[in-house]
Amino acid sequence: SSGDDQQSQTLSKPTFSEVQASALVESVFGLKVSKIQPLPSFDDQNFHVYISRTKDSTDGPIEYVLKISNTETSKHPDLIEVQSHIIVFLKAAGFPTASVCRTKGDNTTSLVSVDSGSEIKSYLVRLLTYLPGRPIAEVPVSPQLLYGIGRLAAKLDKTLEKFHHPKLNILHRENFIWNLKNVPLLEKYLYALGENQSQKIVEQVIQLFKEEVMTKLSLFRE
Repeated sequence: SSGDDQQSQTLSKPTFSEVQASALVESVFGLKVSKIQPLPSFDDQNFHVYISRTKDSTDGPIEYVLKISNTETSKHPDLIEVQSHIIVFLKAAGFPTASVCRTKGDNTTSLVSVDSGSEIKSYLVRLLTYLPGRPIAEVPVSPQLLYGIGRLAAKLDKTLEKFHHPKLNILHRENFIWNLKNVPLLEKYLYALGENQSQKIVEQVIQLFKEEVMTKLSLFRE
């Protein structure tokens, strides 16, 4: 999510084993792991975690997602804190979001330091409840489904207008490649498409964006 080049992503992405990830869940969150498996991720590391029931925990969820942030994001704990508050806010507003789990120290995240041999690296760790379901990519697309997605996105947008946090401005990151107003930043990745029709189409879209959108950005609600 740092938007940096591929090399820096490789250097900063966590490489915890399943055994190490299980130990994190138990030491940081006090939960006994019965099964753990990796989940897809871009530049962080995610695990699907199943916990064992104990005499003291006969209710509550048994499936979680352990998220280990990359070394770059881990330098900005306020960013993760705001994200966690947004999740809690949306949950309270009735959205089907995950729940943020507290650490044994009653925090939403924990900074874990690991000695890699050549240096000590720090990673922000958090635990969310697991949301069952299927990705949209695996479901037949219908007008009703697309309408539902659009309606949910609009409702999400309207609800987030009411969200307040003293550190909210940390979300406004310059040159953040996932921000849609930063489409021109994609130019340096055009080579990944190779010399073909797709590359030409993307080049045209970026050029149109510069001419038709960038010149009017100040007129749009953000």
